[in-house]
Amino acid sequence: MTPAVFRYKNYGFFFFSKEEKRMHIHVRSTDGEAKFWMEPRVAPFRSCGFSAKEVKELQRVIEEHHDEIVAAWKKHFES
Repeated sequence: MTPAVFRYKNYGFFFFSKEEKRMHIHVRSTDGEAKFWMEPRVAPFRSCGFSAKEVKELQRVIEEHHDEIVAAWKKHFES
């Protein structure tokens, strides 16, 4: 199961259900994909296909949606 959290432009933000316990979020578009840690601060972990400019924009969007992402993580993984 891959719960979708939200969309921004052509990017989908989601979790993989069977993955590590450290809070993070995945981002995917037709151009590439990336993984960002949520703790102890939002930071890119890896990216494939996105430019450095896109990664910075995605990090900003994740920071803006931080509370929404954390709430969705807790709802999905702690229930």
